[in-house]
Amino acid sequence: MSLLAVENLSARHGLLQAVSEVSLAASEGEILALVGANGAGKTTLLRTIAGSHRAAGGRIIFDGTELGTMRANRRVRLGIALVPEGRRLFGGMTVEENLKVAGANGRPGRWTIETVLDAFPLLKPLMRRRAGELSGGQQQATAIGRALMTNPRVLLLDEVSLGLSPVAVQAVYESLHSVIEGRGTTIVLVEQDLSRVLRIATRVACMLEGRIVLEGKAADMTRERVTEAYFGLRRGAGGAHA
Repeated sequence: MSLLAVENLSARHGLLQAVSEVSLAASEGEILALVGANGAGKTTLLRTIAGSHRAAGGRIIFDGTELGTMRANRRVRLGIALVPEGRRLFGGMTVEENLKVAGANGRPGRWTIETVLDAFPLLKPLMRRRAGELSGGQQQATAIGRALMTNPRVLLLDEVSLGLSPVAVQAVYESLHSVIEGRGTTIVLVEQDLSRVLRIATRVACMLEGRIVLEGKAADMTRERVTEAYFGLRRGAGGAHA
């Protein structure tokens, strides 16, 4: 049984249908990467799973429990954590305070300040710095660390590399390696770098205009195949799913 499943999930922004009857599943320890152009519905899908955006239809099932209209803070306590696009840290609080606030509202588990700092050693000299004073890469590491402090079973990562320099992106992903490898955490990742996605993901799903138009094992995907789906070139070809 999948740890996380969405069934015919839809979500709107006013009259705009942002997510249209999406069905996806992720097993424990799996890395599911969502790709697609801006406006494809990826962020809305993650926010709906996390409970920060209301579903317009369909179901979200986590470890056998249908989440329904459950609030975001209750989903965090069950084990679902979102690292949102733009990071959204408490800018006036220190790195340490951001981590501690999250830890106070999460589940017990292996992620503590010490283990987060082991995974993200660049944060060690920054613990007393205010989050609003950090560089983009430092803020992203803090945002991921904050999510880990809730001890999630499912970690939703939205645009990890957005707005960061290549050096900062590489540093963040190197630190994420210890999260991805051997920890058993299920990750649903939105990422624009297709080469990186195909290296680290277990499965890939491509969204176009709110729908899944291609899905399959990363090992079976090629850059050309994903790019075709990304730009809608496979639509109407009959059976977009891998």
